[in-house]
Amino acid sequence: MKAGIRLAWIWLALTGSAAFAQQGVSKDEIRIGTIQDLSGPLAGFGKQARNGMQLRVDELNEQGNVNGRKLKLFVEDSGYDPKKAVLAAQKLVNQDKIFIMAGHIGTAQNMAAMPVQFEKNVVNFMPITAAREMYEPYHRLKYSFAATYYDQIRLALPKLIKDKGAKKVCTIYQDDEFGLEVQRGAEAALKAAGMELAEKTSYKRGATDFSSQVAKMKAADCDLVVLGTIIRETIGTVGEARKTGFNPIFLGSSAAYTDLIHKLGGKAMDGIYATHTVQHPYLDEASPPLRFWANKYKTKFNEDPTVFSVYGYMIIDSFIKAAQKAGPNLSTDSFVKAMDTMTFEPDMFGAPKSTYTATKRLGNDLSRLSQIVDGRWKVVSDYVAP
Repeated sequence: MKAGIRLAWIWLALTGSAAFAQQGVSKDEIRIGTIQDLSGPLAGFGKQARNGMQLRVDELNEQGNVNGRKLKLFVEDSGYDPKKAVLAAQKLVNQDKIFIMAGHIGTAQNMAAMPVQFEKNVVNFMPITAAREMYEPYHRLKYSFAATYYDQIRLALPKLIKDKGAKKVCTIYQDDEFGLEVQRGAEAALKAAGMELAEKTSYKRGATDFSSQVAKMKAADCDLVVLGTIIRETIGTVGEARKTGFNPIFLGSSAAYTDLIHKLGGKAMDGIYATHTVQHPYLDEASPPLRFWANKYKTKFNEDPTVFSVYGYMIIDSFIKAAQKAGPNLSTDSFVKAMDTMTFEPDMFGAPKSTYTATKRLGNDLSRLSQIVDGRWKVVSDYVAP
């Protein structure tokens, strides 16, 4: 009997069937999972991020492999609901048996899903949210790529206060982990400047009417408003303000830095400021490599790429580089070991250099400022480090 078992193990070793006991990794495939909002308030972002990810996966599969393996992308929809994000994570981790969770969108959604992943030793790789919780507190399975909402606002706000001579700063923010991070960044900036918020007001995730919040800020005579808002909340708040003749300086985070703001909000959105990392790819201003990439994207998806398409593409590209470095015996341990020595150089999308170590799980903490001028985002400051 013992001899039979030993022979079976020898046969498995020779055929390679036992060599890949790592979940999500077989002899010829690596399974990547992502959770996007494809049906809720961030569906615009979610579909763009998914498309960017799929483009890089398809490129890799058409042109080569990762140490002999192709990539397979599994996508689930959270509808921007943390409860649905948990169900999506359970399906991806337990049924689809993914190796890694990449580019999951949303702060509250990631925080809800991470325990499901970590229980099964699945890395949370470069989620599309700039919350500090994506790398703090330290966890060996957390890697984040975006300068935090907290630091973005904390650094940009003092400059705007000084340049514009603002006296009364207010905030409107989404009543969840995302909005609170923007709010905390604003409070930290004001504290350093010896100022306090003149007014703060919040809204529930999914809200569509912001008239009472705008009335509150108008009554407080705010001359600068920090926006802890995303797509429709940014458009709704600024549009309502303009309608009532209330025209403070508006400052949003990278969550509001999207072409959808000026495309859907129109002329009323001119003048808004937002912090960001990589730039939106306006094709008439793009370099030849970026235009080539954008044309490939448009051919595939029949629409122009956006900054969220760029995020998705970059996240998979970073994964490929780290997985290649991890070598043929890809496992969670070998991937973590590789990531902890990775440096990603600046790219055609304008992203700054990123580095990771065993104790540094945020690639970089650099952000800059743009403003909507004549219906498009224009960069108005260079990268600022904390």
